[in-house]
Amino acid sequence: MANRMVKDKNDVADKQSRILQAARAEFAEKGFDGARVDSIAERAQANKQLIYYYFVNKDQLFTRVLEEAYRDKRQQEAALDLDRFPANEAILQLVDFTWHYYLKNPEFIRLLNSENQLKARHLQGLDSPVELNRSWIDITQGLLERGWRENNVRSNIAAMQLNITISALGFFYLINQSTLSIIYQTDLGEQSALDEHLRVMKECVAAWIRP
Repeated sequence: MANRMVKDKNDVADKQSRILQAARAEFAEKGFDGARVDSIAERAQANKQLIYYYFVNKDQLFTRVLEEAYRDKRQQEAALDLDRFPANEAILQLVDFTWHYYLKNPEFIRLLNSENQLKARHLQGLDSPVELNRSWIDITQGLLERGWRENNVRSNIAAMQLNITISALGFFYLINQSTLSIIYQTDLGEQSALDEHLRVMKECVAAWIRP
């Protein structure tokens, strides 16, 4: 009986995971308004009614996808071994991580872009969006305070501003990559262009945080 209950629980978790992965791809590709539950069901090879059973409606499904996207990024950030670097270098490691995370997970910035167009209504529906992102704030606050003690980071930088700046430097480039490539007649998706932008990002942040 216990084995059957464990198997049933695992089956439910597997089905929900497949649905969430399919929904992430659909929402990232088409945005919230353009995404269709029928298409998500087809991608997940699941019954549409099962999606409604687990997630109630499209809004709650998108909320869950958004929550899982944030959680994945925050968990990977928390796993970084930043203590082995001086604080100023550790901050640049965060720049590096954030940039490469965006490159490896393009759906993440598309989901955030879609949610911003909706005035963050799904993020507001989370029980505790602040707690979900607390680790990111704690990491940067800790690095800033350590940098002040080590005298390698200026003392008047707020963790919120550092977080926003690190995110914005990469986010803007990638979300506008297609239009910027036309304007500047350069393929900004080429590896050399991506590497160059990472170098510029690090130089900008390094110059800003320098005492």
